[in-house]
Amino acid sequence: MFRRRGIRSEEEIEEGGGEAGTAEEETGEGEEEEGRWGRMLPELLGEIVRRVEAGGERWPQRKDFVACAGACRRWREAARAIVRPPCETGSITFPSSIKEPGPRDSPIQCFIRRNKNNSTFYLYLGLTESFTDKGKFLLAARRFKHGAHTQYIISLDADDLSQGSNAYIGKLRSNFFGTKFKIYDSRPPYNGAKVSSSRASRRVASKQISPQVPAGNFIIGQVSYKFNLLKRGPRRMHCTLQCPSAAPDTTEEDSSKPKAHNPGVTILRNKAPRWHEHLQCWCLNFHGRVTVASVKNFQLVATADASQPSGIGDEETVLLQFGKVGDDMFTMDFRQPLSAFQAFAICLTSFGTKFACE
Repeated sequence: MFRRRGIRSEEEIEEGGGEAGTAEEETGEGEEEEGRWGRMLPELLGEIVRRVEAGGERWPQRKDFVACAGACRRWREAARAIVRPPCETGSITFPSSIKEPGPRDSPIQCFIRRNKNNSTFYLYLGLTESFTDKGKFLLAARRFKHGAHTQYIISLDADDLSQGSNAYIGKLRSNFFGTKFKIYDSRPPYNGAKVSSSRASRRVASKQISPQVPAGNFIIGQVSYKFNLLKRGPRRMHCTLQCPSAAPDTTEEDSSKPKAHNPGVTILRNKAPRWHEHLQCWCLNFHGRVTVASVKNFQLVATADASQPSGIGDEETVLLQFGKVGDDMFTMDFRQPLSAFQAFAICLTSFGTKFACE
């Protein structure tokens, strides 16, 4: 009787009978084919997967990672190592990682490019230590006046900066004086989060939110600058944030799915600079990441709190630093518990004149 090669009945598999030679032959061919890919040098394999991660102009295609992971076990392990959460890898691969916390031990180094002509700001992930690094695009924001207030629309697409866009992920809104800001997330940060009741925070004709996810804007943080009527000393900042919890045991998660619980509140303040008698200016140690003096430069630390986990509440550990390195070039380095989205929003508050604050 003719039997198609390689196709066996369930009964034969359970009983262990049938064409054992054919099965062994096919298994051998499969192992040989997989071995061709698996025998590649680890350095070469890692470089291929890293180039896939950094190859896209905006974000890498998921299908490219699926293709790499489907080659063999070693390729799958290399791809998995790249797409782990930012708190483990220090890298940002897919858009969902934008709202995940950074690593605890060392910051993720990014930079911001400003376009004064259209009041637009672009966030890039630094791929090297050089300030001339082209970087990997992460986020874009555009500033515009909304009545007596100023707003920044934050988007995953540098060419589509509208609040009704699929790429819209949040916004920043200031008061008239530019001294108090609210940070809004386009998706609920946790189950039970309430949409802001402010008319200005409502979303109209949005195509991004699915019927299962509440449409609107959710307040996840506030930033304020203290008045300085005597014009003495640098700016003083105070931030209250709902920070996402790190999830080291999970791979990429669906960004449309809210967290299961309230992530809690983290309070940050700017680290006090010291007065340099010889230079006659205020100074902070940015460890070479800032090269131009500017009133916009700052470092944020958490307020002391013994109940917080290690590294949070340490008034010496810088969780976010921002500083100028060129006319329209700024560095942004952040770490846990902040996400790239939160860090970018905080840095945007530094742009613009602050009346009675400096």
